[in-house]
Amino acid sequence: MRSTLSLCCLALLCFALAEGALRKPKKTAPAPDATANATPKAEPEDSGTPVTVPKTLSRGWGDSINWVQTYEEALARSRETKKPLMVIHHLEDCPYSQALKEAFSADPMAQKLAQEDFVMLNVVHPVADDNQSPDGHYVPRIIFVDPSMTVRTDLAGRYGNRLYAYEGGDIPELVTNMKKAKILLHTEL
Repeated sequence: MRSTLSLCCLALLCFALAEGALRKPKKTAPAPDATANATPKAEPEDSGTPVTVPKTLSRGWGDSINWVQTYEEALARSRETKKPLMVIHHLEDCPYSQALKEAFSADPMAQKLAQEDFVMLNVVHPVADDNQSPDGHYVPRIIFVDPSMTVRTDLAGRYGNRLYAYEGGDIPELVTNMKKAKILLHTEL
């Protein structure tokens, strides 16, 4: 068990390092002395290729929701704001994830609760915290975490073999669990 855990940690560390190496460094403004002697650069010609717009943190789950970028940032913001954290684990090319995303983004109550009452994070890569996969690494799954950083295992979906799975038709169940997370949070504080 310990060696499996060590291998998992090592794999996640390698993945994080590889992802960091692929990121482009931020461009910094040149020093004033460097621009004085520089020759002006010609403007690039329009090649007719479409410009790709960077993806937002929402990834289609709701552009009006304030999404956080990392699990660590989400935990910190949850503690600061005393709001529960809702973590959506999904894959971009998974048909079940896509169906849930469409249903979630189209449901006004789910969007309202997410905007007002939760710290929201959606991830397409595994999180280093094993508590985020209490019954496996399947997608889509939604985990609630309260501000005390306790994973809410009592807020599960309707499937016995995948406790935290939701499908496109399960939005009413998800909204109910979102309301429970919010209500229980206030009684626990």
